[in-house]
Amino acid sequence: MDDLHELIDIFTKTNNYEEMQRLFEEIFTQREKYDFALRWRLMKDLHDGKTQREIANDLGISLCKITRGSKILKDPESQMNIVLKERDYGKDNR
Repeated sequence: MDDLHELIDIFTKTNNYEEMQRLFEEIFTQREKYDFALRWRLMKDLHDGKTQREIANDLGISLCKITRGSKILKDPESQMNIVLKERDYGKDNR
């Protein structure tokens, strides 16, 4: 797992949007980037109150993937909850 920790460290130190975008283009395939974005979308939809069935129909994904996201969001201390709440707060202040 040293490689994973090193990669996380690189991501946390990359604070320029264009550099991060270029890094994603160079490291991840189109499919991997699509999967990341899809996972983010389902987490936002769950957080926003959509039902699992609505999300499955809208995004064409299995309930198993959605259930995993739902379990994460049930933990109020999860990092995803923190990120989504910060996102909500940012929307209110625009």
